[in-house]
Amino acid sequence: MFNILYSIGIFSVFHYLRGDINRVSMIRFDSDYIEGAHPAIIEVLAKSNFEQHAGYGCDEYCARARDIIRSHCKDESLGVEFLVGGTQANVTVIDAFLRSYQGVISADSGHINVHETGAPEATGHKVIALPSSDGRLSLEQIAECYHNHWNDHSHEHTVQPGMVYLSCPAENGLIYSKAELTAISEFCHANGLYLFLDGARLGYGLMSEDCDFTLSDLARLCDVFYIGGTKVGALFGEAVVFKEKEMHRSFRYAIKQHGGMLAKGRLLGIQFEQLLTGGEDCLYFRLARHANRLANRIRTAFEKKGIPMWIPSRTNMQFPVLTKEQQEILMKKYVSEFWCKYDGERDVVRFCTSWATCEENVDQLCKDIEELL
Repeated sequence: MFNILYSIGIFSVFHYLRGDINRVSMIRFDSDYIEGAHPAIIEVLAKSNFEQHAGYGCDEYCARARDIIRSHCKDESLGVEFLVGGTQANVTVIDAFLRSYQGVISADSGHINVHETGAPEATGHKVIALPSSDGRLSLEQIAECYHNHWNDHSHEHTVQPGMVYLSCPAENGLIYSKAELTAISEFCHANGLYLFLDGARLGYGLMSEDCDFTLSDLARLCDVFYIGGTKVGALFGEAVVFKEKEMHRSFRYAIKQHGGMLAKGRLLGIQFEQLLTGGEDCLYFRLARHANRLANRIRTAFEKKGIPMWIPSRTNMQFPVLTKEQQEILMKKYVSEFWCKYDGERDVVRFCTSWATCEENVDQLCKDIEELL
């Protein structure tokens, strides 16, 4: 029996590995965090390998990275702390800012609502999900949710809205305008709500041709946001930026309690120093522009072929509406991501570029799109 089970196990592993190798040999457009990190970051990480520094983000690299971020934001009073990943940042922020009976308003497609295994709710904070056809929240929705709560005569029996969570770009690549952010910010601050912006892909949003706001605008309008590194050139890491005075004393306690305080904190500081040094021409912005430019080429190729786009994204994520046959042809060579059904014959498929996407791979994809039936 053992020999039979052993043989089955080896056979299964072989087929699993063969399938994985086949996927590796394909050209991947399914995500923007499948590569490692920009060589400039790897180089400095290697050079600093035997340096001795204080731990937990109290080193010189983190101090310089914090100052650079404050400079981009044009506000020297901001708090800046570094965490490893987006879910960790989202959960830590939400739990640190909210009281135990408060929840966070989010679009129903928001990352905290659908792709984080209920992590915010595991800390006791309900996600108050509002329907959204394009991944964004409107001021009217937020105001209605807030007023519905406080106009309920038994409101103390329900979760109190305490925060508004926005993703920018949203899960489908769309971004908010400066006017929209300003209106939402003014409402939040007039009504005691924190405004939190998830910036996991913030670089791609800031460098979008549709974007009319800057990091300094976000620092002014939001109570807390983060600059995503994991998906924009870093090996890992998110820089959380906040202005709440109490958080200057308390946020590091929340990081530690949530298991997010990296002992070798300099690994995070090094990466953000490399990404953000250089002002408007820093590596972070250059990498984001590269990904957006290549995504624009992919969108143009689909449109020239007469293939409709599901949504007008101008970031690094594109969503063509493809027939089953078109999907089968492209999936012989490329890995993309099924997004949702469009109708009985077609699906929405996501093609995602990254800071490291090769021009040659996009050339090849565009040629194959042109030859589709």
